Amino acid sequence: MPENISPVPPIPAGLDWIRAAPEGEEGPGPWIEIAYGPEDAVYLRETSDPENIVTTTQKKWDAFVLGVQAGEFDHFVEGME
Repeated sequence: MPENISPVPPIPAGLDWIRAAPEGEEGPGPWIEIAYGPEDAVYLRETSDPENIVTTTQKKWDAFVLGVQAGEFDHFVEGME
């Protein structure tokens, strides 16, 4: 494994997944789900593919959320209405 890539630790069992769905929406989605794990780990997955999990840190997740709130990613969805 290259020096700048660290091994991915195993995903902890029993995570409490929080679904990010619009209020009042039901059904399978697909929706994004987030779980907070030990040692500042944050896990993300999509309901349609729950075995495919992305791992990040709390600091990076917080920066991403602040960027979304500030509109830094709006250009990705322009014209999608």
